[in-house]
Amino acid sequence: MSSRRLATRARLRLASPVAVVVTLLLLGLAAGGSIGSAAQGTPGTPVVAVASPVAAGARVFELPGDAVYPEGVTYDEENGVFYVTSAGDGTIFQGDIETGDVEVFSEGGADGRTTAAGIKVDADGLLYVAGGQTGLVSIYDTADGSLVAQADNGLAPETFANDIALVGDVAYVTDSFNPFVDAVTIGEDGEATIATAIDFTGTAFEFQAEGFNANGIVATADGQYLLVVQTATGGLFRIDVATGEVVEVDLGGADLTNGDGMALDGQTLYVVRNQNEVIAQLDLSDDFASATFVQEFTDPTFAFPTTLALTGDGRALVVNSQFDRRQTEDPELPFTVSLITLPGTGPGATPVVAPATPDAPDAAVATVPPPAPTANPAVSPVASPST
Repeated sequence: MSSRRLATRARLRLASPVAVVVTLLLLGLAAGGSIGSAAQGTPGTPVVAVASPVAAGARVFELPGDAVYPEGVTYDEENGVFYVTSAGDGTIFQGDIETGDVEVFSEGGADGRTTAAGIKVDADGLLYVAGGQTGLVSIYDTADGSLVAQADNGLAPETFANDIALVGDVAYVTDSFNPFVDAVTIGEDGEATIATAIDFTGTAFEFQAEGFNANGIVATADGQYLLVVQTATGGLFRIDVATGEVVEVDLGGADLTNGDGMALDGQTLYVVRNQNEVIAQLDLSDDFASATFVQEFTDPTFAFPTTLALTGDGRALVVNSQFDRRQTEDPELPFTVSLITLPGTGPGATPVVAPATPDAPDAAVATVPPPAPTANPAVSPVASPST
């Protein structure tokens, strides 16, 4: 592995008080705890009968280790390979989507990476990894596993470098404990630099003293906008990359509280609501300033899912973090990543259920049990939902 290149921060920043939030993170979002107060079936919130997302059951990839608590996932479509991060010790796993083989790409603790959150792979095979409370953003060469460069925001432990979106050669990184989105670039000298790209102070994004703030982030296909979800409030925000303008997206009453990782496919946005164990699907307007709620769906294999990565063929990889079991240290082993077929996209997939109107009376979110799983030698078949 090449020598570690530690970047200096482009400009100093003051961190907001985050003691309560730090405690929540260290406890792994304790069971029964909440990053937001909204519940399913709340009056004024669109509620649907949830369709089973997979006609023949989800496929499950097993991750080695008994304290993994996986957090991030990214997919290299060209090579059919996915990468998963461990919040437990910073391990990065590499899996083959066809064979189901999963192995360690980089050991936990390597290069100061004692924990890891968001992860993204670019078209050149560079792998960007956000380091949570370490404040590190590490960049690896997927060809040989070497560390290409590393940036440090200088705010540890009063920081949480969380999710990543790539626009050209710039990696935008959310900080869930501070009102910033950072930009990481690699200079001609090979050194990585990190600087504040967006400061939410005084914008439509109101920083919350308690709870996670900026979390999931995605970029539009043309690189004009970034979309960021605020976990504590469920707000969705559009950021103009060129001007820095921040606009709150009109969700039409949809609830994205506990919003975590996201994926964008054209005008279709998928938002993982971790504690709720559902994925919300929304249709965005042409200018990304408003959204129409389509549905929420789940799968029996979900276990406090944190994010997803689209595979380009109507399927998605979903990380099952089990963060709700982290405080009690009783995860259900093995830790897994689910490969689901998105509702209405695959052969025989369950049709999308029409959403209820925002002023509909309370209703429970119902799941339609999937048909019996088919055997597949590459992956573990779906078992009955765990309690």
